[in-house]
Amino acid sequence: MASTRRHLHGRWVTALAAVIVAVGGCASPVHGRVVAPLDDPFGVAGLPVTDGPSGLRADAPAPTTDARGSKGDPVDILAEQSLDDVQDFWQQHYAPVFGGSFRPVAGAVSYDANNPLGPAVCGISSYDLVNAMYCRPDRQIYWDRGVFVPTARRYFGDDGVVGVLAHEFGHAIQGMGSFVTRDAPVLVIEQQADCLAGVYLRWVAEGNSPRFTLSTGDGLNTLLAGVITIRDPVLTKFDDPEEGHGTALDRVAALQTGFTSGPSACVAIDMDQIRQRRAGLPIALQTGSRRDLRTVDRPVDHGTVTDLIDQLNTFFSPSSRPALSFDPTACPEAQATTPVSYCPQTNTVAVDLPAVQRLGAPADEAHDLTLVQGPNTAWSVVTSRYVLALQHARNLPLDRAITGLRTACLTGAAQRHMARPDASPGAADGVGLIAGDVDQAIAGLLTNGLVASDVNGATVPAGFTRIAAYRAGLTLDDPDQCYGHFQ
Repeated sequence: MASTRRHLHGRWVTALAAVIVAVGGCASPVHGRVVAPLDDPFGVAGLPVTDGPSGLRADAPAPTTDARGSKGDPVDILAEQSLDDVQDFWQQHYAPVFGGSFRPVAGAVSYDANNPLGPAVCGISSYDLVNAMYCRPDRQIYWDRGVFVPTARRYFGDDGVVGVLAHEFGHAIQGMGSFVTRDAPVLVIEQQADCLAGVYLRWVAEGNSPRFTLSTGDGLNTLLAGVITIRDPVLTKFDDPEEGHGTALDRVAALQTGFTSGPSACVAIDMDQIRQRRAGLPIALQTGSRRDLRTVDRPVDHGTVTDLIDQLNTFFSPSSRPALSFDPTACPEAQATTPVSYCPQTNTVAVDLPAVQRLGAPADEAHDLTLVQGPNTAWSVVTSRYVLALQHARNLPLDRAITGLRTACLTGAAQRHMARPDASPGAADGVGLIAGDVDQAIAGLLTNGLVASDVNGATVPAGFTRIAAYRAGLTLDDPDQCYGHFQ
């Protein structure tokens, strides 16, 4: 099931008009695929970065799925074609990867969540059930044609609908292969489904689907915006960290795993792997912990930016510490990268504080029409300019494409240090990141991309690759490994 809540958050249904503007910026078998390289700034997990058409092909065949309750309108036809495509993919690739026999789902059902007299969905009323889901007992896939599918299509394109149904079909694949038991943590079940959706989306991006296209630049960026937007809310002390679909970091990581490494990597996802991925981060709680995980925003101001630079100096211990200036014109001989610049000539991080404060202003996602935003959207950008100083000290060129990936990795490594379990807002010894803050950096990487840019602000073109480099840094105990990986 796509969500344990009857309604997806209102921000998903009503508040996404600006997301598209913000992010606009297999012929061979899938089994046995080698992990694709992530250190190519002009690639996406081994594929070239492409922009252009994404969505339903003009010559796509008519749907063969005949969903019960379908009105035969464009919304239902798109959902039926999506299910056809996902099912055809797994029909070809299930047995070579997993062995055994592939079984199509038993059927599909379209309903309108606005209709109080609509059909039952997996044993419950469909009224107000703004969702899409796979029902394990009857092996059918359901979707809400009244709100959910048209909203997904409007804000995330045709591929947004395909991605949702690919996730739901992932649950059907789990049932066929008995990958998880019924009592497995919900988080594991959902992460595997996100991952299996990523396997299918790779096939589409490679140009193999007869129905859909997916560009690896703006198309995949828009799809990832949807993944981030429908992440779980930040946990409270009353929530179980093993339940739900996961944070933006969790969900993007799972989809990228499938897209990059194939279906076997999806089956390997379990709580041990998820804990390892989260190790050292504020969401990495011991099973059963009830520590309050909500982020409490520390303001972005002169003091916190100064504390952040001092904290980075302590963590990295550079032989020549960069100076901090709050004069945005302090880099007359360098290309300014608003709102923060690094000046190699004077080894200075120059901050335009009002602009940084705007970047880090917490967003009311339901009213501001934006992806998640908050202080760490700003702090991650400041950190990215600081780590350019570290690269300059090693005599590394700062204006190369690979610089952006190395910068994102080093920023992630620094943020791992900042996300210590005892971090608390207002801590005198620096900026502490707690749950939800990492998601702010993830969204920033997709929208403005500055964390994955060179000294002149030239960003790595694909949001997928920017996020992958930042995630790599988050996993490293030794930040120096970023230099070896991105060289």
